[in-house]
Amino acid sequence: MHDKKDISIVVPLYNEEESLKELCEWISRVIESHGFTYEILLIDDGSNDSSWQVIKELAAINNNIIGSKFNRNCGKSAALNLGFAKCKGDVVITMDADLQDSPDEIPALYKMITEENYDLVSGWKKRRHDPISKTVPSKFFNLITRIFSGIKLHDFNCGLKAYKNGVVKSVEVYGEMHRYIPLLAKWKGFTRIGEKTVEHHKRKYGHTKFGLERFLNGFLDLLSVSFVTRFSRRPMHLFGTLGTLSFLAGFIFIAKLVWDKIDAIYISKMPVKREIVEQPIFYLALVALIVGVQLFLTGFISEMLAMRRNSEEDYLVIESVGD
Repeated sequence: MHDKKDISIVVPLYNEEESLKELCEWISRVIESHGFTYEILLIDDGSNDSSWQVIKELAAINNNIIGSKFNRNCGKSAALNLGFAKCKGDVVITMDADLQDSPDEIPALYKMITEENYDLVSGWKKRRHDPISKTVPSKFFNLITRIFSGIKLHDFNCGLKAYKNGVVKSVEVYGEMHRYIPLLAKWKGFTRIGEKTVEHHKRKYGHTKFGLERFLNGFLDLLSVSFVTRFSRRPMHLFGTLGTLSFLAGFIFIAKLVWDKIDAIYISKMPVKREIVEQPIFYLALVALIVGVQLFLTGFISEMLAMRRNSEEDYLVIESVGD
């Protein structure tokens, strides 16, 4: 059960009954021709077709196939997270189940990890067989992600990636963070990130499970992961800094108002035109002081939660085969 493998192939899937048999045969043919030991982890993300039945049939005839089924559709990140937790390979390769990723790329990806010592290698679908409605937003999305992350990859969303085992055991993938595993890995200290041009096939069966809304969600996730990777372990650095700046701004404005009144009464001896509480800036300063204190308290509470944080999976595995 705990035997090490050369390669673990992690395949998240949702309603891919038509492609699974062909995909697994293709993967096995390529890997066995190179003499690698391997396992194929098929993670059924709550499919409502016969995908799970196909997985059970495949696992019955090939003991290298391991299947897990979620009780509901939890998303690609949850499926990858489970696959990463279960995999035993020295090199872990992820790919989609729709046959658009080519298993023929596996030996070269394995070589880049084991011989060229990359921590992570991301596929780049340089020539894509997708409509312009997907390719143009994708290019813009990848440009913004490169700017935010500082990682020079052309295709963050490519499902075909290879990792050292230690990388996938170190990162926690949740929500919709599967797009940003390179960024999560970078912030864990795995900075040797490479890229390989890979072949992209036209979809042979079914239809895409992702719409244009994924790009909007992607930008929101990018902001989220940027915050989490920088401040999840030290939230006081963010909230404390913002709280201090806000409090100081409010204090300076209040001090200025008080000084102006002292100057008018005791130094310049000019009549006071308006009381301090009659000036709008007084209320702005008061708000800044209150916000500053609240941000500081938020920082303290977040710091305590960060120290006690325990990750909890939001999915439930209801069946397993092959392990």
